[in-house]
Amino acid sequence: MTEKTKNDFIWLSNLSPEQLRVMRDHGTEPPGSSPLNYEMRSGTYSCAGCHSPLFHGDMKYDSGCGWPAFFTVIDGAVETEIDHSHHMVRTEVHCSRCKAHLGHVFPDGPKPTGERYCINGVSLKFKKEESE
Repeated sequence: MTEKTKNDFIWLSNLSPEQLRVMRDHGTEPPGSSPLNYEMRSGTYSCAGCHSPLFHGDMKYDSGCGWPAFFTVIDGAVETEIDHSHHMVRTEVHCSRCKAHLGHVFPDGPKPTGERYCINGVSLKFKKEESE
């Protein structure tokens, strides 16, 4: 079975109820609730669902938004689509491998990209670099 066809039983057995709410039901964790919001070590942020690498630590910055923020992604790691929920138009970010909801991307980030990938910490797994 490929990650793209992962059934709900496998999701249920591998994710917490909060991860399921965010990653499968397009929820949002409370701002400031994720320890990964404050993680600034070198390492890799991967999808909590399929473990596919999404972001490197040097792509992360403190945006003050309350969620882990990145100014770019690993090439091909995410897909986006327009989200019309909550009476607004936003760009939703999904893992390109398993289609899990990760968060949203906004056009108010720092140079060089001008993007702010605002990502739910429960959607991520962090692995620090071995040298640290």
